[in-house]
Amino acid sequence: MGLTKQYLRYAASAVFGVIGSQKANITYVTLRGGERGRYVAVAACEHVFIWDVRKGEKVQILQGQKHEVSFLCPSPDGVHIAVGYEDGAVRIFSLLNGESNVSFNGHKSGVSVMNYDALGARLVTGSKDTDVIVWDVINECGLYRLRGHKDVITQALFLKDKNLLVTSSKDSFVKWWDLDTQHCFKTMVGHRSEVWGMVLLNQGNRLLTGSADSELRAWDINFLEEEKAEGEPKVKKGKTLLDDEDDEDHEKEDDDESVEERILRCKKAGSILREARDRVVSLTSDSRARVFGCHGNDSVLELFTVLSEEEVTKKMSKKLKKAKKKAAKAQEDAPEPVMERMLKDEIVRLTNIKASAKIRWMDCLLCAGGELKVALLLQNNTIETYSLKTSDKTPVANKMARLTLGGHRTDVRTLAFSSDNLAVLSASGDTVKVWNRSTLQVIRTMACEYALCSLFVPGDRQIILGTKSGKLQIFELASGSLLETVEAHDGALWSLCLAPDQRGIVTGSADKTVKFWEFELMKDTGTNQKRLTVKHTRTLQLEEDVLCVKFSPDHRLLAVSLLDCTVKVFYTDTLKFFLSLYGHKLPVLCLDISHDSALIVTGSADRNVKIWGLDFGDCHRSLLAHDDSVMFLQFVPKTHLFFTAGKDRKIKQWDADKFEHIQTLEGHHREVWCMAISPNGDHLVSSSHDKSLRLWERTREPIILEEEREMEREAEFEEGMAKGDIPVVPGETEGEAAPAGKKTIETVKAAERIMEALELYREESRKMEEHKYACENAGKELPPPKPNPILVAFGNVTPSRYVLDVIKKVRSSELEVSLLVLPFPYVPELLKLFNSYIQQGLEVELVCRCLFFLLRIHFGQITSNQMLLSVIDELRTNTLSRVCQIRDVMGFNSAALKFLQREIESKEDVTFFADATGRLQEKKKKRRKRERAVLTIA
Repeated sequence: MGLTKQYLRYAASAVFGVIGSQKANITYVTLRGGERGRYVAVAACEHVFIWDVRKGEKVQILQGQKHEVSFLCPSPDGVHIAVGYEDGAVRIFSLLNGESNVSFNGHKSGVSVMNYDALGARLVTGSKDTDVIVWDVINECGLYRLRGHKDVITQALFLKDKNLLVTSSKDSFVKWWDLDTQHCFKTMVGHRSEVWGMVLLNQGNRLLTGSADSELRAWDINFLEEEKAEGEPKVKKGKTLLDDEDDEDHEKEDDDESVEERILRCKKAGSILREARDRVVSLTSDSRARVFGCHGNDSVLELFTVLSEEEVTKKMSKKLKKAKKKAAKAQEDAPEPVMERMLKDEIVRLTNIKASAKIRWMDCLLCAGGELKVALLLQNNTIETYSLKTSDKTPVANKMARLTLGGHRTDVRTLAFSSDNLAVLSASGDTVKVWNRSTLQVIRTMACEYALCSLFVPGDRQIILGTKSGKLQIFELASGSLLETVEAHDGALWSLCLAPDQRGIVTGSADKTVKFWEFELMKDTGTNQKRLTVKHTRTLQLEEDVLCVKFSPDHRLLAVSLLDCTVKVFYTDTLKFFLSLYGHKLPVLCLDISHDSALIVTGSADRNVKIWGLDFGDCHRSLLAHDDSVMFLQFVPKTHLFFTAGKDRKIKQWDADKFEHIQTLEGHHREVWCMAISPNGDHLVSSSHDKSLRLWERTREPIILEEEREMEREAEFEEGMAKGDIPVVPGETEGEAAPAGKKTIETVKAAERIMEALELYREESRKMEEHKYACENAGKELPPPKPNPILVAFGNVTPSRYVLDVIKKVRSSELEVSLLVLPFPYVPELLKLFNSYIQQGLEVELVCRCLFFLLRIHFGQITSNQMLLSVIDELRTNTLSRVCQIRDVMGFNSAALKFLQREIESKEDVTFFADATGRLQEKKKKRRKRERAVLTIA
């Protein structure tokens, strides 16, 4: 048996350089012991970062798995945060310890919106798959899926104290749902384009919607149950839809609709005109709906305040007084003016906030004393926070913080490692940063022009950048200053390569030239100290734009890739032509030469990687490497292994000798622009259009290629499973309401575990029957058969108890779908077991949940089976008596606790729970008043 080549695995080490991803919103959160408005949560690719905006520090990271975060929603109590992902999953994290114990899987594509109800017991999620799902957070299960919208869900809101839900979508409709019956009872069609945002104001009595125009529409909501005391509504005529027209005919239609027997009546109250002319990007209010803000695709945030009833009455009385005075001056006998209450009297423009760049998301928080805090996530990877006093006549927003240090404003287009493997250079359209690789902290930030290529000068004290304008910029790291800018080329300077003798560099540009430069130390006339500069020595003129240049490590050859899809190789000393490598169909964007100067590998926009021999220019192998352009390519030092990075978001490792794909590094969520490998080959850093920089580390874990391929196949199967349809309940047609869960690989595995447990129960039951029969025939007691090793491993549990333990271990959010996957032949056995569990009082709540679900989905088959009817009848009797018994125990315990509370209160004169907190607040208020009085006297 021959020796197999061993490869070591590269694993993800860290994500840095991203302050806040554009995909998901920004939201204020409260951490234990922290003040309100100090911490914000933002998505950072697949993770969630909690930033302390006062210190500008990252205080907590909520670890994601694979998919990008698409929405964030903190719970009303501030202890948890719900995180929605691009694959449709929802995970609930604790802000106390950063752990996630609850997860929901129901959507087929990314979660677009989430909201808790007032108590935090239910969570509604909307998705790109047009479904709305309501989840029970306490029981960790899905309640129902609501279908009806035809496009992405943009907002979903619970109504306070009502079991109603209102949703908006890009299909231009706003739908009202009755959650008791799970059906849509009203569809508002007053918008001519997509509804992008929605907020509830005035304790849920007013709805404000924003669409693709400059108008924010306001709708008055009247609940008809509250109006029944005034008079019974007329007989229902038929369903009509709201229309957004102001002529008299449509006003009559609105009047007709108002007498219909509906749950609520919704009538247009007016509109607020925004200053921006484009669509509403986000529309958000504070938790008490006193202030709301909206913005478009520009950098201006418009803030509005909702006046209280007292403030509106005061304002109206002032207006009435003015009108009376005006009427009295104009004419003595004038009739008393009547002031009509308008929308502009209730909603007032507060101020506009001009951010430093385009706004992507916003959140606001109204603190004590009327102080409004606003957090903005900008499109250039920046967070800004503002503060203003809402009580001021003309509020002015003060910028409190701006988080910029931890990342670049634009995409990083070039990366480089220092020779000691400790520092990483990253350069973008306006800044160059040097990072400490071990701590991932920024060491230096320097302003530069649009950088396309870079390198550390030998000694690691200076760096050189090649820019889009054709300049070479030399920076000194110690002082962070720009030493010199050299006008090197007339076109974009695409490539930069250090000479193997480390005495100079070579540059390639879009001006069709390759230039050779030597390092020199020049005396600075001002400081009389020597500084580094470069001196131009030779120029190689070519017929096409130069995209990439590379020296062979033996300094004998120079490879140049041109815009005509060829790679030309020249002798370094004489610049004479040596080889032409042609075969790519599109331009070669990257190339590298192996450490022994034997191989040259080229990567092209045609998605292929070609491996060539540098002796004769023969193509050893052509590999279809990526699903899009190959952007970067580099050999691992001192090996024939190389990495490629592509626009398909992947980084791949290859063996240039065996022409094998070794592993794929997945993590980036957008195109990968560039990467760099450390000189010792232990680390790899990559940058992407998702604004993140990722560090990958070589581990000691070996890669077995067969296992790697098997894992890839499994991942493809899981992806296909996630895209599959939800199993349809037999006998049910697809309607507005549907089961909330989704079939995933976990639910299939859970169903298989239940099936295996039932098979084991059957086998053990059969063995016991055989043993009983053998004992009867022998006329004496025989030794019992040996139990299954699995039962022994679980502590000699009985087979029936083992089945219950397996069901208990299924995640609560996946239980229904797991039972739905379960084939019917296993159901009769399960129903008999449920009967025994209920008789013994084991996990009654869980058993009832499973029992009712199985009865609902298999009702036809169960009722048609004569053998099961007796089991069902027995189940009905036992279940009712056991549930009544549990209810009585709970009632008794509740009454006993209340009795004990009253006893303790009467003895100790101490109040508990809500009374205690209320009294404590009263005491604090009295203490403050006393302190103020003392201060004023002093």
